[in-house]
Amino acid sequence: MSQMTIRATIYRPKFRNGSLSLDLHKLTTNGLVEELQLSDNRNKTTTQFEQLPPSPMDSDPMTIAKLYAIMEAVADRVEMHKNIGEQRNNWNSLLLTSINSITLTASVMSGIAAMEAGGAPLGVSSALLYLAATGMLLVVNKMQPSQLTEEQRNATRLFKQLYEEIHTTLTIGNPTSDDVKEEMEKVLALDKAYPLPLLGVMLEKFPKTVEPAVWWAPLQDRHAKWRGGKVNKNGWDEKLEEEMREIAKVMNRKDEDDYLRLGNKALKLNKALAISSPILTALAAFGSAFVGHGSWAVILGVVAGALSTVVNTIEHGGQVGMVFEMYRGNAGFFRLMEESIESNLKEREAERRENGELFEMKVALQLGRSLSELRDLAASSPIKGEANHEFASKLF
Repeated sequence: MSQMTIRATIYRPKFRNGSLSLDLHKLTTNGLVEELQLSDNRNKTTTQFEQLPPSPMDSDPMTIAKLYAIMEAVADRVEMHKNIGEQRNNWNSLLLTSINSITLTASVMSGIAAMEAGGAPLGVSSALLYLAATGMLLVVNKMQPSQLTEEQRNATRLFKQLYEEIHTTLTIGNPTSDDVKEEMEKVLALDKAYPLPLLGVMLEKFPKTVEPAVWWAPLQDRHAKWRGGKVNKNGWDEKLEEEMREIAKVMNRKDEDDYLRLGNKALKLNKALAISSPILTALAAFGSAFVGHGSWAVILGVVAGALSTVVNTIEHGGQVGMVFEMYRGNAGFFRLMEESIESNLKEREAERRENGELFEMKVALQLGRSLSELRDLAASSPIKGEANHEFASKLF
């Protein structure tokens, strides 16, 4: 029996740059057909690989360019709000320290003037310092630097969230002109909700009624970006719809209402403190100006000034304005979730909704619950017509 020997030589392919590494980013963004040239030392072969859709380049290139332009603008706003937030936080610390130092100095000067004969000039100097502190307090209490800082923190977080949302849209692929319009509306809504300038457009720091913060565009015309298959009506069924309705009711009845109640208390406290501190320094200035004309002047000049320092420390050192804005923002978070649920349920065609399974998971994550805990919460809400004392959110 003769033996036959088969010899074969395998040549390792080389890429253009001589490296075996493959740029996955380019592979996923260069269209449906990628042309990859493989060459060895003796000949060159051109092979075509068909890429599975979807790819960002499947859409109109102008649409993709617009989304990238929006991403750049959003990234710039993130930096602006972050930097201005740090600046306004520094304002709060600096003004708090300065006003307290001026007030305490004036209080000490008023006491010394009362103990020394002929201390009228010292009393007048103390009165002038109190008047300066009163003017500064009127401006600071109107601006509420701690609340401004919280606004910028919220804006920074929300713009980062929007940036990632646009990035996800581009990564998944097939963006449309509706996506561009929607993202533009979201940017403008955030700009309106958290303005950067102070003069003319600054948010009202002492509103008559406490309302949830609103930083989103209207949701009633929103269409689903990630559509599921036609099986089980895009992930929706009657049980899931009822579950979402109950979750929305719990958030409205418990979480949103509770934060609005706490926000109203914080607002009332902040108003009382903002009015009290300049009144106390004004009274202290009046008393210091009349040091030597009776014990009442000394009491006003010293005690009122010291009390003003305490009130100012509680208001701005305790950042009561920031607490109010935090409660208002939390109420807005639940209002947004309620509107998101309602906008999906109002859409009669299940295929035009966001995928039900995905939406349920997002709601559970936003509330800090597992899917089973979310379903248990919805099931326990209407039992025997009794009020459910459990809050929807476990995060805050």
